[in-house]
Amino acid sequence: MLTNSASGGDAPSRGFDTPTLDLESAALLHAISEHGGYAYVSMAALAANGDIRAAEAACEMAWEQLHSGPWHSVLPVWRDAYSMACLLVARHHYRNGEFRDALRVLDLGIIMGGTLLRKDLDSAIEKISEQTRKTVRVSDLGNSEHRLVDREFDMAEVLQLLPVKSLSNKLVAKKSALSLEKFLKDHYLSGCPVIISDCMAHWPAKMKWNDEDYLLRVAGDRTVPVELSFQVGKNYLCTEWKQELITFSEFLQRIKSDSCSPGGLTYLAQHPLFDQINELRKDIFIPDYCFTGGGELRSLNAWFGPAGTVTPLHHDPHHNILAQVVGKKYIRLYSSSLSEELSPHSGTMLHNSSQVDLDDIDENKFPKVQDLEFVDCILEEGEMLYIPPKWWHYVRSLTTSFSVSFWWSEGESSDAS
Repeated sequence: MLTNSASGGDAPSRGFDTPTLDLESAALLHAISEHGGYAYVSMAALAANGDIRAAEAACEMAWEQLHSGPWHSVLPVWRDAYSMACLLVARHHYRNGEFRDALRVLDLGIIMGGTLLRKDLDSAIEKISEQTRKTVRVSDLGNSEHRLVDREFDMAEVLQLLPVKSLSNKLVAKKSALSLEKFLKDHYLSGCPVIISDCMAHWPAKMKWNDEDYLLRVAGDRTVPVELSFQVGKNYLCTEWKQELITFSEFLQRIKSDSCSPGGLTYLAQHPLFDQINELRKDIFIPDYCFTGGGELRSLNAWFGPAGTVTPLHHDPHHNILAQVVGKKYIRLYSSSLSEELSPHSGTMLHNSSQVDLDDIDENKFPKVQDLEFVDCILEEGEMLYIPPKWWHYVRSLTTSFSVSFWWSEGESSDAS
């Protein structure tokens, strides 16, 4: 873990370089003023001359614009304005040696801001991270490995937590070191799920991500968005659910607390963590299977949380490989042909989510769901699950779990189209 300020005369006085901001600031401020942001432009001018209060005021103004309505309706110029303000605030913290504060503001710029100044945000984080490594003592990191998952679970207890009929019917096929040719023919083109084993042994993540000390060292003071449910097993379809921004170290502490607490759970779900924290991105590789069909990778997301986190029954639009790096997950899949029987929500925001709660099925409302055919599995560490597009899937973490999902689209000339 890093300290919040540098010691002695080590505090950087010059700040960090922002070449894109220097080049684009005039045009960006003009665009902001055209959208009524005159007060923001005034504060940004003062902030550029070192006025921290003006920089914080500009940040607040942009933040209000980001939360003025649905996210898809936010003007891109205000997202870039927020990134700009975050850089100005972070520069002040960095000059004062307040590294933790600078990293938090820069992370907010990445998570909430636009794309125009992304290179400046990334380079600033890299520079601050280099500076913080000079202040971290080996003793701060712990003298022994602290594993996130270090014991097996009781299968009898697990079965009591899973939906009715779990693991009693047809299991997902499991194949070792599946060739690309066989994957294309037997699964990609036919739309058939499969577990692929023995294909992650070369990932550094396999050794590193079960080590709490390593995660603290590379990401402890970074800020991440998490989901918080106030009851075990609840999810984004429930009212007892919210989102918040916390440091990765606080998130890890919550995971340990959640594992022995009957209360709510904290889940880092479907977040592009590897775009944000480059050290973790270096620990994984895009599976060759993701280039099947001549398509391109659409998203690369992290799923990290304690036992008991649930992603309710839903489907996704792309080909998906879910790589299980740490821990175990139970996954149930229904064919895309059963969409009508699984009663999707009618709203546009939740059209890909089922009204059926597999953990508490309303048999009066959905009397035939129990008879629908499905396949399921327990996805073990080091295994990947291929989920075809539009296949419905329910996921429950059986232990503390860290997974990576790779979404990719079909090429325009794909035989599967």
